[in-house]
Amino acid sequence: MTQVWLQSNRRVLLLALVPVGLLLGVSVALLNLGFGPVVKGGAWVGLFFSLLLILGLVAQFRRPRVAYREGEVLFYMRTGSPIAVPIEVVEAFFLGQGPANLPVQVVGKAESVNLIARLSRKAKQWEQQSVKCALGSWTDSYVTIRGTWCEPLNGEVVRRLNRLLAEASAANRGVAKSGESK
Repeated sequence: MTQVWLQSNRRVLLLALVPVGLLLGVSVALLNLGFGPVVKGGAWVGLFFSLLLILGLVAQFRRPRVAYREGEVLFYMRTGSPIAVPIEVVEAFFLGQGPANLPVQVVGKAESVNLIARLSRKAKQWEQQSVKCALGSWTDSYVTIRGTWCEPLNGEVVRRLNRLLAEASAANRGVAKSGESK
């Protein structure tokens, strides 16, 4: 079973539902007002498009940023399946700061608090991974998750993540030892 360690930024996703909901409402209204075939065709397109967007946003709402499953830490930083890193490769989580990488820069360069996962330098296959730039970066055995796209980050969240990491690592070592003794 997958255990969610860090949620996505649900506030932003809920905010994104507002214009989509408006598009849905306008489309339904246009369908019911008895306009001509051109307007009705556009309303059907708007209805289809808004429902598609709602499905995508709901899927993102359910998708965490970091999770754990069966000896692997899962980083959801690209489309499709998460990047599954063995628990023994993940060393620690800590806070950092960097560009928010928002689609529209408000004033100057917006900064955000970021979560950084340090990976073991011995595990060369985990040094670099291709990730969605808006969600973060993965270079030199450091996974940076932009705080803009995850739940609010603070010291308590980092302590919780490191505690979960330690517990999962200990449990994984216990499973490995019991498997070796048989």
